[in-house]
Amino acid sequence: MTSRPDNITHQSYWFVGASYGEEGDQTQRFLKEGLWENGYRNKYLDTVTSIQPGDPIAIKSSYTRKHGLPFDNQGQTVAVMAIKATGTVTENLGDGRTLKVDWKPIDPPREWYFYTNRGTIWKVEPGKWEADALIQFTFEGEAQDIDRFRNAAYWRDRFGDGGVEDKTRFSWTRFYEAVADKVLTYRHRRDELVSGIHPIGEKVDCMSILNDQYEKGVPGGPLKDICPFTTMGIFNRGITDTNRNIIANELAAFLGVTEPVPDSFEGIPVLNNQRTWFFGYSYQRQPDDIEALWEVFAQAIAFADSGNAEAQTAFIDAYNNVAPRRGVGWNLTMGLFWIRPWYFPTLDSRSQRYISEKLNIKIATNGPKGRCSASDYLNILDTLETRFQEESYPVHSFPELSLAAWHFKEKNTSVSSGATYQPETEDNAVEPRALIKAYSVNDIVADGCFIDRPKLEQIIKRLSHKKNLILQGPPGTGKTWLAKRLAFALVGQRDNSKVRAVQFHPNLSYEDFVRGWRPADDGRLKLVDGPFIEMIEAAKQDPKAKYILIIEEINRGNPAQIFGEMLTLLEADKRTSNEALELSYRRSDDERLFIPKNLYVIGTMNIADRSLALVDLALRRRFAFIDLEPSLGKLWRDWVQTRCGIDVDILDEIEERLNVLNNEISVDTNLGPQFRVGHSYVTPASGTRIADAREWFRQVVDTEIGPLLDEYWFDALDRAQRAKERLLNGF
Repeated sequence: MTSRPDNITHQSYWFVGASYGEEGDQTQRFLKEGLWENGYRNKYLDTVTSIQPGDPIAIKSSYTRKHGLPFDNQGQTVAVMAIKATGTVTENLGDGRTLKVDWKPIDPPREWYFYTNRGTIWKVEPGKWEADALIQFTFEGEAQDIDRFRNAAYWRDRFGDGGVEDKTRFSWTRFYEAVADKVLTYRHRRDELVSGIHPIGEKVDCMSILNDQYEKGVPGGPLKDICPFTTMGIFNRGITDTNRNIIANELAAFLGVTEPVPDSFEGIPVLNNQRTWFFGYSYQRQPDDIEALWEVFAQAIAFADSGNAEAQTAFIDAYNNVAPRRGVGWNLTMGLFWIRPWYFPTLDSRSQRYISEKLNIKIATNGPKGRCSASDYLNILDTLETRFQEESYPVHSFPELSLAAWHFKEKNTSVSSGATYQPETEDNAVEPRALIKAYSVNDIVADGCFIDRPKLEQIIKRLSHKKNLILQGPPGTGKTWLAKRLAFALVGQRDNSKVRAVQFHPNLSYEDFVRGWRPADDGRLKLVDGPFIEMIEAAKQDPKAKYILIIEEINRGNPAQIFGEMLTLLEADKRTSNEALELSYRRSDDERLFIPKNLYVIGTMNIADRSLALVDLALRRRFAFIDLEPSLGKLWRDWVQTRCGIDVDILDEIEERLNVLNNEISVDTNLGPQFRVGHSYVTPASGTRIADAREWFRQVVDTEIGPLLDEYWFDALDRAQRAKERLLNGF
């Protein structure tokens, strides 16, 4: 949690553009005449009308830059916003177009990076740290904490201070953008482009994709024209990485691309080999099909690089013009992702499922043939970019989303039949190859675990032998956080496809968790596997890998009832086919089930919750139990000081006060050690810079620890109040 500086009020702050198409930059006129005008007669009228006298306002100019930046941008393009003037709105004329403003020019303009907006009018509300920092920079003259922005969730893959592996994670994006830029230079000399591509096809024996056909499949000789997306598609299709590398190198040499060819192509969606064009054969296509594809290619690059309203309008027109044409389909979004992977999402079939089922974002399909219109596509883009900036969001960029989509197991896919799952493709789309990051005990510590490395290694060793483990401890000791990281360390990779989390609750049943009858769309009942059976089958299909099921709050339900006969099969010495048992609901008379040795179970248990039932002794015998303690010590202090910028003296004081509180709780006969306050309450998220640490701690006590103490001492609220006062006394 971060506190909002006292000098930032709750009013709206406005960042407005001053350039309108052919009229050019109107900044000097606005400053001279003491006004600001909306240059559009049919846009932003309601927004402008809502601006109130007294609102702070700034003239900004948004653009991108790759060179001459005051920090290491690691070869990536950076969003920049120049602040050219600030002022206060003195009058709104109510016509949706004109404001009177008391301006103060800024000469030279001050440049702000990363957190920008390319629209003509941007309303910024205080409350988020990014917004508060921008407001202070613009209206208070404070410097931007560039390092904090570089390492924030949305930007760290491109600009952050990660290790070598992090810096190479999406290095392929620079090559793809460079290829797109060079390809665009051939728009009006496509004969040269085609002539240069044909020899590449001959070298890797892929000439078949560069031959045209006349009606009824009659060969028409070498392709005489080509679109830019198909040009990039010759090394983005279902072939070996070796051949992809050869073609990419040859194409780069022909185009004059200096960025290195990627060592691998992980996470990049590719075309189906049977359909590698974005247009039809000569007898199928319209005369302007290929030119229309060049137009949307050019406008997409212009829009990504500038982002102004005119560029957006041109992109929308070009997108809607090309979308209904033969051979385009959903692959248009894949092509847009290739040419500007940080700015455009791919909506291949896997990505669509991930977005709709995992991220719970609806993809509108108001375009031709049940696909996205340009407006639908930009709505998805804007929604995702907004969510990417949340530290806890599953993904933080379009390249990362493409990777995550490959790992994603959709809700309705069952693998119980034993059949190999083959993902469906949309039009030309084939799924991207996955990039998996190694993960170990060292990564758990680096992520912010305050348990000594030897103890972590012992926990993982115990999980390996026992197969089932429960993390138990007071609230705020990071049980759920640690469970997932232990799973990754056991797998040896940060691989979400091998780890699944569920949560027990009082209404959960065997039918929900293991298998049961459920209504189908036709009104009949069908036998459906729950998450436990799904993980069992997944582990059986991949016996060389380790799979982990995480059960949060395992004692909130009735574990014996929820597991049923599976409780017996959990034992490490019963993980063989010889110990297989019948299920309560069988698919066939002879069906027997066992839990494979490569499936592990990690549970979490809050031992301070009075509402939870005692854990069944049979369940206790099958799990190893690990006690987690509040970890306030040197590891905690060093991590918070380094990651969040809190002075170590303040952290010492916080630690001392919480230790006194926890000692009081421990000796209380009605509570005890299991009710102590964990370190998570006073551990900000990684990368969250705390400007005023004392105010931050006061807020934590007022809104988190205080209510917890009121619950503990519900029959002695004066005692809870005294404990809160001791925490904050003199702070």
